[in-house]
Amino acid sequence: QVQLVESGGGLVQAGGSLRLSCAASGDTFRNYPMGWFRQALGKEREFVATINWTGGSTYYSDSVKGRFTISRDNAKKTVYLQMNSLQPEDTAIYYCAAALGASATPIINQYVYWGQGTQVTVSS
Repeated sequence: QVQLVESGGGLVQAGGSLRLSCAASGDTFRNYPMGWFRQALGKEREFVATINWTGGSTYYSDSVKGRFTISRDNAKKTVYLQMNSLQPEDTAIYYCAAALGASATPIINQYVYWGQGTQVTVSS
């Protein structure tokens, strides 16, 4: 089992940047592909980015491609989401999650462990 704790959220102006971190404990972190998802008020949770266990394969939603970067440090048991050029529509609670399998995946049902989320608010 894996426990996940996100941090790094906050309030930022449009065009600004934030770096989210997700620290893992418990089971062997490097065994799991990891993902970031977000949920805006009144909307369903949506995929943002995913990375495989080695860090060599990543995949992004169209809405964040070119602005966000996912990375991981298996020695530190941490996955990151660097968010640049933030826009008000990026406002949401951001969750990190761990998936079963070996490959990075955007499919939410493949994620079995979730953090509690961190709020990101982008003002215009």
